[in-house]
Amino acid sequence: MVLLVISYKTEEEAIRITNDTSYVYGYVSSANPDRAGQIAKQIIASQIMINKFNHNPYAPFGGMKQSGIGREGGTLGIQAYLEHNAVM
Repeated sequence: MVLLVISYKTEEEAIRITNDTSYVYGYVSSANPDRAGQIAKQIIASQIMINKFNHNPYAPFGGMKQSGIGREGGTLGIQAYLEHNAVM
């Protein structure tokens, strides 16, 4: 895993920077979990963690940007060609 840190001035800029990448995994850190959830819903990624890293093997993964089409893991693994994201 690689962590990339880029500075930003506004939340809108942070979301734009995040959505302009080709990566499929996101992380939002905030003292306000509700606000972090609102930001996470605007990020285009297959999985987005909020304030902690806790892998859930039942959550869908993959199928966005450079990871191609389809999902691995969870019940969504059988629903190929849909684009869902997991916000945790």
